Amino acid sequence: MKIALGVSYDGSLYCGWQSQPSACGVQDALESALQDVAQHAVRVHAAGRTDTGVHALGQIVHFETDAKRPLSAWVRGVNAHLPATIRVEWAHAVDDDFHARFSAFSRSYQYLLYNAPVASALMADKAGWFHLPLDYAAMSEAASYLIGEHDFTAFRASECQAKTAIRHMSQAGVVQSGQFFLFNFSANAFLQHQVRNMVGALIYIGKGKYPPAYMRELLQGKDRTLSPPTFSPNGLYLTDVGYDAKWGLPKNMQPGLKLLV
Repeated sequence: MKIALGVSYDGSLYCGWQSQPSACGVQDALESALQDVAQHAVRVHAAGRTDTGVHALGQIVHFETDAKRPLSAWVRGVNAHLPATIRVEWAHAVDDDFHARFSAFSRSYQYLLYNAPVASALMADKAGWFHLPLDYAAMSEAASYLIGEHDFTAFRASECQAKTAIRHMSQAGVVQSGQFFLFNFSANAFLQHQVRNMVGALIYIGKGKYPPAYMRELLQGKDRTLSPPTFSPNGLYLTDVGYDAKWGLPKNMQPGLKLLV
């Protein structure tokens, strides 16, 4: 039997999604809890790998098992063995040809930024921070250049192993509410560090170092060394993964971030 799970987690205490020899990954904790319920070794596959410190409201994973358990056991039973910072939101039996990564047609990320002279103590691990005033209109215009199909080499990590840097961005925008900015991105897939690198470029434009059209120049230049530094992972959230309705997956129980504007 193949089971899909909807998973949310606070990434502050983990070294990213992927399993590590030191067992510091979210995957390590989830597999350990699943094994306690299944009573056999379990390997999970995720829709996407999140980096150290990155959070998830809509991660999707799947695993295979011969254990006969009600679906509720893969939720309440597994959560009983998980730390409070990781939660299985739902479980759903899927066909054998489903794959959490390869069956997905889109991923959505949000980045929450606190813009004030002094960083927030309460939001230290939940939002990025920038101290200088930012121009909302400039960042909004710059983000519009990201929409469509582009070669995103200028925003990929040097160690990124993707075979191609071409991605289709269906959404790229920003909203503001008081001292908070919320960046929204949706694409068929993302490169390693792509969102954090795009946010870094938008912030440089927002503080006035470059004009909005600089974003277009970066895309056309395809040179990561010319782009601003990678921004902090603290405010980054994987919020949704898109699948065809034929899989019958439940809707995300943890809604994306929203700002009152």
